[in-house]
Amino acid sequence: MTDLKVKNINPDSIPVVDISSLINGRNPEKVAIELHKASTELGFIYVKGHGIPEMLIQNLRLSAFEFFRAEREVKENVRITDQHRGWISSGSAKMTDDALPDLKESFLWGQQNTDENYFKDGHSLRGKNRWPNFLPSLRSSAVEYFDHADRVARYLMKGFALGLGLNEGFFLKTCDRPLSRASLVYYPDQPKELGEKQFGVSSHTDFGVLTVLCQDSVGGLEVQDINGEWFKAPPIAETLIVNVADLLSRWTDGVYKSTPHRVVNNSGKERLSVVMAFDPNPETLIDAKNVFGKDYSPKETPITCGDYLDWRFQKAFAHRK
Repeated sequence: MTDLKVKNINPDSIPVVDISSLINGRNPEKVAIELHKASTELGFIYVKGHGIPEMLIQNLRLSAFEFFRAEREVKENVRITDQHRGWISSGSAKMTDDALPDLKESFLWGQQNTDENYFKDGHSLRGKNRWPNFLPSLRSSAVEYFDHADRVARYLMKGFALGLGLNEGFFLKTCDRPLSRASLVYYPDQPKELGEKQFGVSSHTDFGVLTVLCQDSVGGLEVQDINGEWFKAPPIAETLIVNVADLLSRWTDGVYKSTPHRVVNNSGKERLSVVMAFDPNPETLIDAKNVFGKDYSPKETPITCGDYLDWRFQKAFAHRK
């Protein structure tokens, strides 16, 4: 992949939104307006004022690099489960049928929950976490980060609801047993001889409701605009990148945009991202009529969050086939 085909993004295309006054309640309406505008355009937002401690992020990154640099047989001890918890090796995921397998490695976990009732619905994305025994710091930092990122995601969902003129709790009615997942995503430097069709992760839209991404300083994220052109989305210090995912776009009947994006890491350095995929309970009905009124005619038929995620994950991940 060469940089000649990828432009530097217009700074106005991905706005920076300070969500601190949404979190502290001082001016949630202003933030809601900004979130709404950004979501109806490119669907990507730089978010600052999120409140996740920088020291926590750095500690998690250090533990993550130690994990990914470990010998393969050590990582095999926490290989991915059927419930999508644990390590996914390079080449085990592909975003579309005609794409090459992604270069990335991932480590995935969900809410750290010891209540057996939490797992009783049996959904294929609800499982117990797996942690590497040789690296206890990874577990402690990852669990703490998940709780912080989940909190940010829930505030953002309140902001989106307000931006749509809904009650702030509209998108959170069934979130006591969410299907949310977090992942550490490791991108090795990508040799040029692999060619232009090889990516760390190839072009895709995110599957669920909302993605909260913590980039590092290396860069490599690229976003496609409505004209089909690709732009770099460079890291901005102390921000997260938030993007509308497919289910939120479907819930709003396309008013909020789920935008294709990809990663190519030809920086000469390792790249690490921390991702929170926020999704409500599996029984949550994704129906635009509930957003726009019973007389509204959505383009898409209603579907539950759980059924939709089952379908998308089955297509994308080798271990689920």
